[in-house]
Amino acid sequence: MSKKLWGGRFSKATDKTVEAYTESISFDSRLIEHDIRGSIAHAKMLGKCGIIPEADAKKIVSGLGFILDDYLAGKIVFDPSAEDVHMNVEKLLFEKIGEPAGKLHTARSRNDQVCTDIRLFLKAEITRILGLTENLQTAIIEQAEANANVILPGYTHLQHAQPVLLGHHLMAYFWMLERDKGRMLDCMNRLDVLALGSGALAGTTFPIDRQFVADDLGFASISENSMDSVADRDFVAEFLAAAAIIMVHLSRWAEEIIIWNTSEFKFIDLDDSVTTGSSIMPQKKNPDVAELVRGKSARVIGDLMTLLTLQKGLPLAYNRDLQEDKEPLFDAVDTVQMSLDVFALMLATAKFNAARMHASAGEAYSTATDLADHLVRAGVPFRTAHSEVGLLVAYCVDNNKEFSDLTIQEIKRFAPEAADTVASELTVEASVAARSAVGGTALSEVRRQIEKAKQVLGDG
Repeated sequence: MSKKLWGGRFSKATDKTVEAYTESISFDSRLIEHDIRGSIAHAKMLGKCGIIPEADAKKIVSGLGFILDDYLAGKIVFDPSAEDVHMNVEKLLFEKIGEPAGKLHTARSRNDQVCTDIRLFLKAEITRILGLTENLQTAIIEQAEANANVILPGYTHLQHAQPVLLGHHLMAYFWMLERDKGRMLDCMNRLDVLALGSGALAGTTFPIDRQFVADDLGFASISENSMDSVADRDFVAEFLAAAAIIMVHLSRWAEEIIIWNTSEFKFIDLDDSVTTGSSIMPQKKNPDVAELVRGKSARVIGDLMTLLTLQKGLPLAYNRDLQEDKEPLFDAVDTVQMSLDVFALMLATAKFNAARMHASAGEAYSTATDLADHLVRAGVPFRTAHSEVGLLVAYCVDNNKEFSDLTIQEIKRFAPEAADTVASELTVEASVAARSAVGGTALSEVRRQIEKAKQVLGDG
């Protein structure tokens, strides 16, 4: 006869192969603190409402507290035959307090229980992600301030485009991460809903007080529909989407760092503490952290695809398929947190090669647009100015010259409207300083956005 807590109608024990295939305690055990917290709130509510004797409720709460203490002390040994974290906790509770443990599962199901556990888990983990994101943003601000005057080439199509300040370039990632925080907070707001009390799918016949449980657990609201409540994994999908976007942002940045770290660029020197060597080539210093961030982004994108694909064919309400939501969720949480943490370390310890960046910024006719703008201010239609400067660039390419090599006569040959002093507008310093419109790369604007960023973090 089966010894499962649900085994009353079964005449055979679960086959060991099936048991091994269906168990989830090997990964959902990390929900135990949230599971116990939810069970304590549920037990207190059952006692308060007179659904079970108050004395039994107190014994259950006390027993659950002892189990949590044992877990934190490393004394818990989980039993795979008990399937999942919920049944393991209930089994341990029976061992602690005996018969009253059998009353804990009154007016609830594992279906609404697991939804509550995951929501509690994500509330805690999102809070940690927000803190790690702000640590990285702080490192950005510090490096942007320290390198505010450094000029480097800005790129489009990975081709020299226009000179920009390094502080401006770095701050672009600050604002990306700020949007990432906003997405996480939006996700937090939508998942901050109590599922417990929905039962298996249809609610419960007992006179429960869901608001009491919501208040005790710190949920902002209560789910409206019991079927939706137990079948819903929107909040997991939304978290994974937000997590994937964070990783895409970090991956893009990691790619730039990898490129900047090459001998061809020499824009950045990564600290020895965040790089590794080669087993065969003694000279190598590899940007493995950046490469792994770039690689691990694929995992989190895959986690999102797993969850979306998992849900796409599921009818209401709960289906066992949803057991498969936890491993991609846990993987994404761990990957994002580790990536944010290590990226902040990599950035904070990096050194930028200002001289190399400056030299590169002046190459490849990066101030061509400044010359076109100069001609426009002299009354030349922009398209005409664009054509004249394009012909001048072609002349420079053919004759292996940079703008700084040109005489005013050579410039006027293609752009007769150019002023005799135009060369002073074609330096990288002048190009950067001229872009003082809000959001531009001029030093005054970079300093303004740094101050605004400090206020953003301060308000947070």
